[in-house]
Formats: sequence, structure tokens, C-alpha cells
Amino acid sequence: MASQTGSIVQHSLDALLEDETFLPDLKEQDRQQAFTSLTAILSTPNHIHKSFLRIALENGKVVRIPSFRVQHNNTLGPYKGGIRFHESVNEDEVTNLASLMTLKNALHEVPFGGGKGGVVLNPRNYSVIELHQICKKYVHYFSDILGPDKDIPAPDMGTGDREMDWMMAEYKSIRPGATYRGSFTGKSIINGGSLGRREATGKGVYFTYRYMMSDFLNENREWLDAQENPFAQTALDQDGKPLKMAVQGFGNVGSVAALEAYRCSYLNNKIVAVSDRNVTLYNPEGLDIPALVEFTDKNEGDLPTTEAELNGLEMKADILDREKVLYLDVDVLVLAALEDQIHKDNVEQVKAKIVVEGANAPVTGEADEYLADNGVIIVPDILANAGGVIVSYFEWLQGRETQFYSEEQVYDMLFEKMQSTMDTILPQFFGDPFPLRQNCYIHAVMKLSTVLFRQGKLY
Repeated sequence: MASQTGSIVQHSLDALLEDETFLPDLKEQDRQQAFTSLTAILSTPNHIHKSFLRIALENGKVVRIPSFRVQHNNTLGPYKGGIRFHESVNEDEVTNLASLMTLKNALHEVPFGGGKGGVVLNPRNYSVIELHQICKKYVHYFSDILGPDKDIPAPDMGTGDREMDWMMAEYKSIRPGATYRGSFTGKSIINGGSLGRREATGKGVYFTYRYMMSDFLNENREWLDAQENPFAQTALDQDGKPLKMAVQGFGNVGSVAALEAYRCSYLNNKIVAVSDRNVTLYNPEGLDIPALVEFTDKNEGDLPTTEAELNGLEMKADILDREKVLYLDVDVLVLAALEDQIHKDNVEQVKAKIVVEGANAPVTGEADEYLADNGVIIVPDILANAGGVIVSYFEWLQGRETQFYSEEQVYDMLFEKMQSTMDTILPQFFGDPFPLRQNCYIHAVMKLSTVLFRQGKLY
């Protein structure tokens, strides 16, 4: 497990060890031994599967591409987690993301465990035929460990419904007669996917921020005002004023979150900056997000990079380096790109007072501590970007029941589940001295620890 997740889990267990109201049946030496067992179980994956996919390219060359499937923990249900296609994929990253999935599902009461997959490649460098072969080989090589009641992959960075359709088809051909609809989630609608799945993560990212700064704040303003908590003061300081927002990453997550913010009637949001792998666009008066979404849909996901392209949209914006989005004078920063974007070398340049993690682990441990010490509210990945796995759960259920929900039903159920989590977490966060990430981890670790204890797995 990567150090940040591992250290926070350890801090959570240390806090729970001292809380005698938690697992009160465990006393003295038995308690110490049980918590030592919890540390071992939650800090290591159950299985790490590795393989080299042998692929014949269209130019006649044969390559062997490293691939992974990490199964962290299945205490609460089948392993669940996306498959990432990216050149930065490595074993440590996939293991860390699998452990995060375990905690995320526990936090949101989703009956899955944690898993993650990865293939070391840039999908832009491969043809459609080659990508199809890569997907088939991935399923073929890992078919023994996958399945609707074993391990259920989903899309992640570099993959989408097309890849999940290909993988489900290969799983079906390998296991004729077996149940297959729930073997992969994030599929296209025609192949048993769920309405709303593509937009679910981005909608959930914005919903967590909006619920905290609108619904929760409005209902608890007097209580928040009475708290001697720097995070409560940060929230109150933003109350009622126009909120300038920047979004790093304009893919499936960032573009949807930006569009939700642009259309939101609950808060006075203004999206002043967005970025992608090429550029940051900045206009302190606000950007036309629907026009940018339409542009990226027609241009392989890329934002405008020239004055001519902006003029074609009748849009004014400063064209800045892509990393500049992190340092602009904004109230809210949504991180929806890669991990480790804010770290010890650049954290002092971050001006936002609220950071929302749409990506997985975009803030390193050292940076997280620095921001928290300065009263910055970080809405962590484990809380904010769970929309994808929650709607994947709905898709899995629909596949088992062969009954399908409308898009409105899916979003209503998604927001209800995320609201339930926040109604549990936010009072603890604003009332306790722990940052929001630590509160989320403690809650998730409590759930896992209780189930492991009840199942007799701590001795």
C-alpha cells in the first residue's frame, strides 16, 4: 500500500484503539492483538496478479505489455475497481488504488471489496484493432480471477464503455453458459450498462461540494458558527459570496463536474478556469462551459489551444500553461486529472480554500497536511469521486435482476446514497479536530474492522 493511504489507515486504527466504545468486547491484550491483525489485513492486498499481454501489432511487430490486477480486500463483497490504460501505470499505483476502493466502498455502504487493474500503455498510440486485442488478452490472461461474484472491473483512465463491451464479450466467449452481464460494469446501454454511468463520477464530485456548501451549511449555520474549528470558519467564509472555481482535467469527470457547477442554481458558481493535458484556459469573468464541452466532443477531448479556436467559439480566455490552473486566485479547485498534482514543492502556491478531489490521490500526504493546517477544506477522493462505483453497483444489480432504472432514478439513488454518507461524516468533520479525509477513513476502517471482527478474522 502506498504510504499516504497506509499512514492514514494506521492513524485511524490508532484513534480507534483508544476509543473503548468501539469493539468494546476486545480488552487489553486481546484488543492489542486484534488491532495488530487489522493493521496487517488492511495494509496489504490479498492478491497481486501480473502478466505481460502478448499483442501482435498491425505493423507486424509483437510486443509484450505489462498488466496488473490487484485484489485488495473482499470482506464486504466481490472485488471491484476500474482498469486503467496509461503509461504511468505501475504495481504500487494499482495496489494503492485497490486499497482506496476497499475503503471507498466501506465508507459508502456499497457491498463490494476493493480491486484495481492497469495496463502500461498510452491508448492514443494504438489502433482500434490493437486496443481490441489488448482488451481480449487482458480478460483471457485474468479470466480465472474475474467474474460477477469474484472481481468486477469497470472503466478508469484511458478506458470506457467500448473497452468494457469488448471485455464482457470475451468473458462470455471464455465461459459459455455462465452469468456474464455483471462481469463488467460501465458498459454501453445496449450491452446492459446503466443510464447515467458515464456522468456519475463527475455529478457525484460536484454534488459532494454543493451539498456541503449549500444544504448542510444552510441547515447548520448556527451550529457551525459555534464550532471552534478552522474548517467550519472556512465554510462560513465562503457562504453567500460568488465562488470562483477552477477545474483541472476536462475529461469524463472534470467536464461533467464543471457543467454541473455552471448550471447549479444552489450556489453562485463561476467557472473561471479549466485545463487539460495541453492548456489552461482562464477568464476571471467566467467561461462558457457548454461551448467548451461541445468543442471537446468534436476534437478528441482536447480544449482549444489557440486564439483562432477561441475566436471560433466567440470566447475570450487567457491561454496558460496547463499547470497554472493549480495556482490561480480561486475559491474552489476541483482536481480531476492525475494523482500527485499538489505536492510539497508546489503546495504553497495553491490559493483555493476548498479543494475537491475528483481524481484519485491528487494531493500527496505532505501537501494534504500543509493545506489542512492552513484551514483548507479538502473533500477527499474517497468521498467525492465514489459516484462511479455507486452507479456501477446499480448496474450490477440491474444486470442480475434484468430490470433497468431510468436516468432520473439512477441520479436520485446516487445522490441519496452520497447524502447519507455526508450526513454521517460532515457533523463529525466540523465538530472534531480531524480533517475530512481522516474522518472518512476512520468511518471506513470502523466498518471493515467491525465486519472482520464479527467474521472471526482477527484471531
